[in-house]
Amino acid sequence: MSRLNSILCVLCLLTLPAMLGGCAGVLVVGGLAAAGSGGYAAGQERGVGGAVSDFELQTDIERGFVGAAPGLQDGITTTVYQGRVLLTGHVPTPDMKARAAQVASHTPGVRTLYDEVEVAPLGSTWDGAKDAWITARLRSEMLLDPDMRSGNYTIDTSNGSVYLIGSARNQAELELATRIARYIPGVKRVVSYVELRGAPIAERSPGPPQVPVSSGTGNTLGPAPRSAPIEVQKL
Repeated sequence: MSRLNSILCVLCLLTLPAMLGGCAGVLVVGGLAAAGSGGYAAGQERGVGGAVSDFELQTDIERGFVGAAPGLQDGITTTVYQGRVLLTGHVPTPDMKARAAQVASHTPGVRTLYDEVEVAPLGSTWDGAKDAWITARLRSEMLLDPDMRSGNYTIDTSNGSVYLIGSARNQAELELATRIARYIPGVKRVVSYVELRGAPIAERSPGPPQVPVSSGTGNTLGPAPRSAPIEVQKL
């Protein structure tokens, strides 16, 4: 499918909820989760233009993976929000993990890279269906919560770890999002790369790729630095 056709498909899907009169629902397209109830574009900070730009960037990164090494794209999921890129999934060797980070970080338009790709041998147990169920369950619960603007959050689940990226209106909403996620059955941990609205988004500096990675310190839901990721261990 050409880039123009891809963009047109995304635009159609983004505007569909509004055309349907605000019917509640969720659409997921290439990492873009479109919530109903008034239209996806109106419900998130980045808007239609930002969503399309992120979709193009995701496509460029995945195309780079295909050209970089055979099978590199197969085990990696790329999620983009406002130029911030999250890589999850698994690859068989450390060299492939490093290559994926290199390709993504040098793709034009990438502002920050979060590398959460795991190194796991071929044949490792990886329940993709369960991960998909966790993502769908969390998206549904966030959508139904009146205190959440769920359209501002993109969710990716990899091997039981839930990764959130997006934009929160305030600290209370960010804490609510992680609290909802941590109690979904099957969730092992929750890692948040959500920015607070109005907080500066880190620009990628020249030279080596900037790769903020979760520290694994098991921070609770208390206050955290505005631009730093937090990790919440499941109770």
